[in-house]
Amino acid sequence: MPVLLTTQLDRHSQLVATDRLSLTAEERSRSRHPHVTDGGREVYLQLKRGTNLRHGDRLQAAGSELVVEILAKPEQVMVVTAIQPLDLLQAVYHLGNRHVPLEITDDRLYLLPDPVLQDLLHQRGLQVLVVERPFQPQAGAYEATPHHHHH
Repeated sequence: MPVLLTTQLDRHSQLVATDRLSLTAEERSRSRHPHVTDGGREVYLQLKRGTNLRHGDRLQAAGSELVVEILAKPEQVMVVTAIQPLDLLQAVYHLGNRHVPLEITDDRLYLLPDPVLQDLLHQRGLQVLVVERPFQPQAGAYEATPHHHHH
């Protein structure tokens, strides 16, 4: 019988992970789903509906000392770059209008592979490569997010 993971720990919790669970971006958005941890344990996520897990989040099993750390699993993503920063900003605008999950950095966009969007981006003069890496899309506009500082 799978262990129920029901509690998302606060980022400041001192509890140490005893197992890990590698999930794709889509899997991290499912609040109720069975999985097998990296250590081979059957678990079932039973979290508040609408929970979006991030890399480094920790979950605790009900009535157990099991603490599972969430890892962003590498997956195929498109990496979008541009010669001019404005071209990248315009791409964010067009992709946002389509409600495409995006990971945005200073000089790159990351999104899940889609031939129609790849064609659109190429037509706009952007460079698109497909690579395998963890995908961590931006949280929605109304979702609370921690402030990240890149040095």
